Amino acid sequence: MKRRRHHTALLLLALATTLPLGAQTTGYAVDSTCGCDIFFVDGIQTTREGDLYGFRRYDGTVLTPNIYRYVGQFTNGYCMVWMEDTTAEATNASEPPLLCGLIDSTGRQVVPCLYHAVGIPNEGRISVKRDSLFGYTDLSGRMVIPLQFRDAGIFSCGRAPVAVVVDSFFLFYTYIDTLGRQVFPPHYQQTLPYIDGYAPAKLYDRWGVIDLEGNEIVPFAFESLTAPDHRIVFAGDQEDMAAFLLPKHSPRRQIAPASPFIYIPLSNASDNRIAVYRDGKHGFLDLEGNEVIPCVYDEVGTFRRGRAMVRQGDRYGIIDTLGDTILPIEYEDKSIKGHKYVYYNDLALVEQNGRLGFVDLQGRLVVPLILDQAYHFSQNLAPVNKDGYWGYIDIHGDLYLPLIFDFASPFQHNRADVVFNGQSLKIDPTGRCVQNCHGIISFRRLPEMNDDTSE
Repeated sequence: MKRRRHHTALLLLALATTLPLGAQTTGYAVDSTCGCDIFFVDGIQTTREGDLYGFRRYDGTVLTPNIYRYVGQFTNGYCMVWMEDTTAEATNASEPPLLCGLIDSTGRQVVPCLYHAVGIPNEGRISVKRDSLFGYTDLSGRMVIPLQFRDAGIFSCGRAPVAVVVDSFFLFYTYIDTLGRQVFPPHYQQTLPYIDGYAPAKLYDRWGVIDLEGNEIVPFAFESLTAPDHRIVFAGDQEDMAAFLLPKHSPRRQIAPASPFIYIPLSNASDNRIAVYRDGKHGFLDLEGNEVIPCVYDEVGTFRRGRAMVRQGDRYGIIDTLGDTILPIEYEDKSIKGHKYVYYNDLALVEQNGRLGFVDLQGRLVVPLILDQAYHFSQNLAPVNKDGYWGYIDIHGDLYLPLIFDFASPFQHNRADVVFNGQSLKIDPTGRCVQNCHGIISFRRLPEMNDDTSE
């Protein structure tokens, strides 16, 4: 006897029949313990004791004890945390206010909990706010630009937009460098962070684009302006919209619109394509402002892995960056689950005649159109439903976790929400229960239940 791997045929067999209720708990390892967590990001678990929170690693190593009144989620290795203000004035209040700080993935307090707002580090600087003034610390939490601004943004291209009070009354914007020096005098009504050396700015009631020295690149003549995206910026007023192509090297070079005043942008550039709207239809521009995929569709998505959803009438399909059809425009979108015709883990959820399946980058069906419900792939697994029960399939179309759940969600940060026998649980991508387990360790079947045998 030898074991062999599941294939699509086995998936069809598994999906065609729902496990009987009496077999749902058979063969699962059970224990009275469970490694529960409140939230889990990049191997770090949120812990709680009473009304206080802390963090530990998945192996149980404590990063911070439960000392914070409130915590955020880790983003790029940093997390905002809050503690109660323990000053005499604050403790006399009916509800002591919270002060904010920042920790890193080692649990170190990068910025102590002394502020009313804290930003995420960028270019070695962290914006902080105390009362009504903003300043910046470095990555050690040391104040390097004192609290003096009425508003402050993130650093990019060595510049940060700040608001300065002029003549004790008027509020104007300018930019500072990483030492806090003003790059040019404040005279704008609003400014946004630099992107690739260019920034939108508002002068009186009109928007334009400036370079790092404050030179006017796109004139201050527009009611609206998008942030630069791969050197393209869309500007317009109530009637017209144009795409400007920003110069590569010479900031003083005169520029002209890259496209006529006919487009409305719908998305940022992705795979060198920008979704636009013109004359009631949707299409795509390239990064030079050329209409490379004609505006003939009733709806389009954003390109992902060189593929984008398109709709004509009530039928859906998928095209590539050249506008060639990958999936014929003859599919539907009637079920309640979203994210169809968008690639995750190189597979896209599709629907036809009330049944769902998955196609690969070439538009070939990897999972046949036999599912009642399904979500998109995440972390190489997708929740699927057949005959009222949910399970998970892998990127090969094989059944990974059996159809035993009342509900199952996509994985996010190595966690998914499931409902089993009426109880809400959390599982990790191995099928291990990590929260509200009630004695269950894993939902993976034992080998004799997970593999078939042949002579």
